[in-house]
Formats: sequence, structure tokens, C-alpha cells
Amino acid sequence: MFVAVYWWRVHPGKEEQFRAAWRRGTELITEKYGSYGSRLHREADGRFVGVAEWPDEATWRKAFDAKMVYDDPETRAAFVDAIAEAPHEPLLLMDVTDDLYRTAHG
Repeated sequence: MFVAVYWWRVHPGKEEQFRAAWRRGTELITEKYGSYGSRLHREADGRFVGVAEWPDEATWRKAFDAKMVYDDPETRAAFVDAIAEAPHEPLLLMDVTDDLYRTAHG
């Protein structure tokens, strides 16, 4: 398994817009590109951090090189509109060596 970590700062008052667009965009990326999904976190400084899981680096790279485009312009526009700051590259790219996560549902 492979993990990519991203971060975003969001315009004040657009946090819910961002979260809704992030959820929908993540669903679409999972469907189109084969990710295992993602978790969204919030740091104490207000920055959102997404941790996305992928089957392997090659699958992630193919999606990243395609700019993870999906067929929902309204969701993409809401996501981009909410963002105040984000890097061009992921914060971290990592291979999973040991996985002891338990799902919230089981």
C-alpha cells in the first residue's frame, strides 16, 4: 500500500464548503482512479491534512499525473474556491510497511 499526504489552508467561513467538496471529490477519485479513499484531518493551526491510501505508487502516480481530474465541475469549483493556500506537491509520499489501523466500523 502507498500513502500520499496533502494539506490545504481554507478561506475563513468556507470550511464546510471545503469539507463537502473534499468528500465528493475523494469519492470520485476513488471511483475513477482506484484509490482506497482518504481521511481528512484538521491541525491545531487550522490547516486541513488529507491522508490518501492507494494500492501502490504506480496507481497514485498515474492519477497524480492526470491531475486527478473527475467529471464534476461544480465539486471541483467549490473545492478550489474554498482554498486559500496549498502546495503544488504532496507533503509526504510513503510506502506502508506495517498496518495496524482498525476501521471505525469494525
